[in-house]
Amino acid sequence: MSRAPLIVFENVTKRYGAVTAVDDVSFEIGAGEFFALLGPSGCGKTTLMRLIAGFETPDSGRILIDGQDMAHMPPHARPVNMMFQSYALFPHMNVARNIGFGLVQAGLPKVMIEARVRELLRLVQLDGLGARRPDQLSGGQRQRVALARALARKPRLVLLDEPLAALDRKLREETQFELMRLQRELGTAFMLVTHDQDEAMVMAERIGVMQAGRIVQAGSPRAIYEEPATRFVAGFIGEANFFEGVIERVEGGRCFVRLNGSGALAQALFVGAPSASVTLVVRPERMLLELMHDESAANLTGVVLDSAYRGDREVAQVRLADGSMVRVARFAAEAAMLPERGAQVRLSFAPEAAWVLPA
Repeated sequence: MSRAPLIVFENVTKRYGAVTAVDDVSFEIGAGEFFALLGPSGCGKTTLMRLIAGFETPDSGRILIDGQDMAHMPPHARPVNMMFQSYALFPHMNVARNIGFGLVQAGLPKVMIEARVRELLRLVQLDGLGARRPDQLSGGQRQRVALARALARKPRLVLLDEPLAALDRKLREETQFELMRLQRELGTAFMLVTHDQDEAMVMAERIGVMQAGRIVQAGSPRAIYEEPATRFVAGFIGEANFFEGVIERVEGGRCFVRLNGSGALAQALFVGAPSASVTLVVRPERMLLELMHDESAANLTGVVLDSAYRGDREVAQVRLADGSMVRVARFAAEAAMLPERGAQVRLSFAPEAAWVLPA
């Protein structure tokens, strides 16, 4: 991370009785960064967000914002604001009053509040809708009102708790780019908390993947996808095929792996100890369905069980000769179509397509 840190977690742990929700977590969020905290339900991401906001207190460790320890800082005094999943708009207030609520609570002069509300209405493209009530707005408009309210007091960090969950797919995709535009325009740090891998990959500059109370990998979307640190990360981010095997030999910066079950000899751009057990991670779009004569590719045989057309790509499920299942994807723009169901196929992947993990 090249930016100066805004949020610093130092060995933070939070327990609820016998359950450890956040387990000795250390990480940073940079000033002005769009960071996504990604993980399945129950992994601790919501607890970690609440710790930043001040709604929970860590059992051990420190949370620093701009270098200041937040241990005794109440939520309202922190330079942080939250946009809730439910939006939590006041139904009896119009849009303008909802946006300006925090400014009124802070005791700002009326003229300043009105000017800030006008600025935010323009920013979230809701000019002219300040007099409407929340029930007179679409779901996307309510989402933008909630965001404007979270931005009203110019926080250093905005926490986004599953902010797009209530929107339909098309509106969700449109809103993703709108949030990215706003974040860049404002230069405010955003932390998105989500279980949606696609959402995190599209919106965030950096992703922290959580599992069982720990951040198991943090990095750019590309690094997380192409160089997963664990099998969990590889399987949680997108789709992946896993091939277990044993390194048979190492030559010229490549390892030759004898795959379990099929007995095929695969290659990867990796140098490891002979006889070591490893797992090769190969993304579906990196799998090939041509007979490869180049000895640098691993050849596997199987039968196409099913295939699906998804507009931009086709996906096929293939049962290998040893009974294991793999997925193959091909972009629709490619000339050749995937074989039909029941076809006998030979699969392969190039050495650079395989990412190696310890077994």
